[in-house]
Amino acid sequence: MDVDAFVLTHRATWDRLEQLVKRRRSLTGAEVDELVELYQRVSTHLSMVRTSSTDGQLVGRLSGLVAQARAAVTGAHAPLWSEFTRFWTVSFPVVAYSAWRWWLGSAVGFLIVATAIGVWVAHSPEVQAVVGTPSDIEQLVNNDFASYYSENPAGSFAARVWINNSWVAAQCIAFAVLLGIPIPYLLFENAANVGLAGGLMFDAGKGDVFLGLLTPHGLLELTAIFLAAAAGMRLGWSVVAPGDRPRGQVLAERGRAVVAVAIGLVAVLLLSGLIEALVTPSGLPTFVRIAIGVAAEVAFLAYIVHFGRRAVLAGETGDIENAPDVVPTR
Repeated sequence: MDVDAFVLTHRATWDRLEQLVKRRRSLTGAEVDELVELYQRVSTHLSMVRTSSTDGQLVGRLSGLVAQARAAVTGAHAPLWSEFTRFWTVSFPVVAYSAWRWWLGSAVGFLIVATAIGVWVAHSPEVQAVVGTPSDIEQLVNNDFASYYSENPAGSFAARVWINNSWVAAQCIAFAVLLGIPIPYLLFENAANVGLAGGLMFDAGKGDVFLGLLTPHGLLELTAIFLAAAAGMRLGWSVVAPGDRPRGQVLAERGRAVVAVAIGLVAVLLLSGLIEALVTPSGLPTFVRIAIGVAAEVAFLAYIVHFGRRAVLAGETGDIENAPDVVPTR
């Protein structure tokens, strides 16, 4: 796009819309109709600029103008149900979908570390000797690992699991203020714990028990944690490499995206906790329990891909409406 030619062609339209917005309390009927028409036209201009140009200053100006015009046209906030629907069909899935590279990278790194540590532990008596005595390890693999999921009432266990998982996800998101630097270590720590338990269980011939108990809830649970890590690291990276847009604008947009992820993951982790409390320790056959976990994971990924991709194609970023273009300074 030739930005200079585009600005020269449409500047009069933008200036006229700005004039009408400033006089919105004293417009005539014809001017109100003109305001609506220009708002729609400039919204299209903004979409074109976002798609074809890297001029952050122009995007910022049009974003602010469209937000002001939208407020003048609507005159009121959208109903609560509309905001709720928009969050689950646009805001949350589009943020998750847009961060898929960070999300996938977190998952691959986690699995590599967990697998490597698991193999190391399973084939190293020296490491196992450091972990615990033979009686301690025997108690873990033959009793403690399985009883963890059934020794407490399902309701209280689900609540405890939800709180624990939410805490891990919250740490990933909170560490975004530190440029996301601590997040890889947090993922490494959790991957090491999974690898350690897996190595001990497989070495004792209990690999089927390990996978049968971990898979039903673990797929969705770990996916949620990977998404939280992705959002936090992506926000931190936006400070280092904001691209062609102003750093403050990118940081503000992705900061609000992190909030959307945090809210969405509350529900995702609640579902994971319910599966862990009700399905994992149940008397259902192992293949049925695993099938339930796989179905929940596939459904969540399909939801993100369907709604997230649709929102991206529509030019959505998941940002809140009437959002400022920069981080507030005071």
